[in-house]
Amino acid sequence: MTDNKTRRTEQAVGDFLNAVDHPVRRADALILDDMFRRVTGWTPKMWGPAMVGYGSYHYIYDSGREGDFLATGFSPRKASLSLYIMPGYQDFGDILDRLGKHKKGKACLYINKLADVDLTVVEEIIRAGLTDLNTRWPVQPT
Repeated sequence: MTDNKTRRTEQAVGDFLNAVDHPVRRADALILDDMFRRVTGWTPKMWGPAMVGYGSYHYIYDSGREGDFLATGFSPRKASLSLYIMPGYQDFGDILDRLGKHKKGKACLYINKLADVDLTVVEEIIRAGLTDLNTRWPVQPT
């Protein structure tokens, strides 16, 4: 079995966020950091070189593969803001319909800028994702 490529690091979250080049992306990342801290009550940790994570969980798949990963978080990527809602958006259609302009990946929500979405709905999605994840694997605070 292979180990996860993305692991928790000791990189300072504040240093990472303040180093984001694009001014709108940097401002949005700081707003998201404040939002995730408020919603989760947890201190963020860096996962890999560019993911800001809140909480963590240990998973074991039916295949036997297991590991640890962030419970929720985001990354201010060049193309868009990526929000990580684990393990995905199985039954979030009604919430996502109210979000605003976005795209979906398997467990990622892509937003160009926060001005395109309803921030109260983003908070709702974070809460719903953590609730859903905790029914599968226990979520640990950070």
